[in-house]
Amino acid sequence: MKLPEELLGAAEAYRKELQKKINIGHELIYLSQDDVKRIPVTPAEILDRTEKALIAYSAKKVDMPSKIALHPITDTFFHAMPAYVPEEFAVGLKWGSCYPGNREKYGFPQAQGLIIYSDHLSGLPLAVLDCKYVTEIRTAAVTYTAAKYLAPRDTETFGMIGCGVEGRQHVKNIETVLPNLKTIYIYDIYENAADKLIADYQKNSKAKIVKAASYEELVKSCAVVASATVAAEGYHPVIKDGWISAGQTILLCEGHTLYEDAIFKRADKYIVDSREQVEQFTAYGFYPFGHPPIHAETGEVAAGKAAGREKPEELIIGNNFGMAVEDMFVLRLLFDRALEHNIGVRLPL
Repeated sequence: MKLPEELLGAAEAYRKELQKKINIGHELIYLSQDDVKRIPVTPAEILDRTEKALIAYSAKKVDMPSKIALHPITDTFFHAMPAYVPEEFAVGLKWGSCYPGNREKYGFPQAQGLIIYSDHLSGLPLAVLDCKYVTEIRTAAVTYTAAKYLAPRDTETFGMIGCGVEGRQHVKNIETVLPNLKTIYIYDIYENAADKLIADYQKNSKAKIVKAASYEELVKSCAVVASATVAAEGYHPVIKDGWISAGQTILLCEGHTLYEDAIFKRADKYIVDSREQVEQFTAYGFYPFGHPPIHAETGEVAAGKAAGREKPEELIIGNNFGMAVEDMFVLRLLFDRALEHNIGVRLPL
């Protein structure tokens, strides 16, 4: 994927504007996680950028190879995630890891990593930044996008499995796309994580946040169920086929890790963020029984190129494993705002 000839003039003009704020080729901006969190952007802007990323990917308007994965220890991974978005003049690479044992062993969150963001006209680096918060906000926004098109607008119950960093972000803004929620159920194997989520977010939520006693209680109680846990190796399902009902919307961030295979095989619509990545992760062993026929990509549904929910009784599953184009769309906004507000540390090259 190359920059279209008709965009070259605009790309050069954008680079000239950047040159007024950063001495390209002589310095880069380093943004810590706290720096990234200080950049003034709204949840609506993040949702808009993420939805546009999904649409652009499915329309083949970006250059994004599937993730390159390393698995140094059981149930851990490193992902190298490059992407180029010509129309946004955004190119970069995320180097992220997931080590679920980090908190207990070393006192750090399971997800870590950096993003290198570059000038697409010269290849020179523009920024290096912590990737955790970028991943957090764009991943939740992918779930919001899926819920927007796959769940009934009048949904009153939402369930969140996993109350860590990602689960908290999901709960924080889910009411922007499901505005009629009355109850949000949450569950985590670490009970204190669920307690903290309620303590932090109930005051700003119109819906009542309820701590479920089990996976079963949550799944049986909710019209829409989201999960953000660990993409574990092997087959260790904790959610049973008999708990899932017609009409539910199941939204995944970690593949088929938690669910019995029969659930996927009887879904009326199985929707993914990237067909290519699903096939790649099948080869890695994350879908040991294969995956059902893919109805569409999330970006195709968001663009109106494929149907989302058509009938109340449909069981719809959205499997969104995450893509670098989402990071790049969001990062273009964050980088521009960071320069505008003089956020970050300038480092010499």
